[in-house]
Amino acid sequence: MKLPSSSTYAFWLSLLRIYAGAFWLMHGIPKFLNSQDFMPPNGMMVEFLNTQISHVSGPYQSFLIHVVLPNASFFAELVRLGEVVTGALLLLGFYTRLGGLIGILLALNYISAKGGLAHLSVWSGLDSTALVLSAVNLVLPTGRMLGVDGILARLRHHRKAEPAAVFVEEPPMTGPSAPSP
Repeated sequence: MKLPSSSTYAFWLSLLRIYAGAFWLMHGIPKFLNSQDFMPPNGMMVEFLNTQISHVSGPYQSFLIHVVLPNASFFAELVRLGEVVTGALLLLGFYTRLGGLIGILLALNYISAKGGLAHLSVWSGLDSTALVLSAVNLVLPTGRMLGVDGILARLRHHRKAEPAAVFVEEPPMTGPSAPSP
């Protein structure tokens, strides 16, 4: 049995990348379009924080109470901007590894806020799916096909000039340093 070509694998990875980008955009864009439903003081972000603080313990709970909750507006902006930037980078295949890294950080934060590092049940949700999709884009070159990363890689490859030996005519040496005939 013959294995598929590398371009076949690249094609399927690019579809996975595009799906991951759409996933992040579907979660991030509504947070901009319906700001009043997400942003503090009355939006979902504050409700989420108040609910999740009781589900976590230790240093992460302290971080949520003392850092995130007093600065909820700032962190809400980071969340919605992070989701849209991750989605756009992955959808376009532009700096896909950066998009994957941001997606991993967002997903790990969501899992941690839900107590997921201590409770296995949280790892079976959408956040763990987002984590895996983002990790694939971090470790594999998913933007090389159907993405801007592939176009930029081809441009860089064509721009590299091959070194060539060039013969330069010089006048014969005269004087004391000239070789004797």
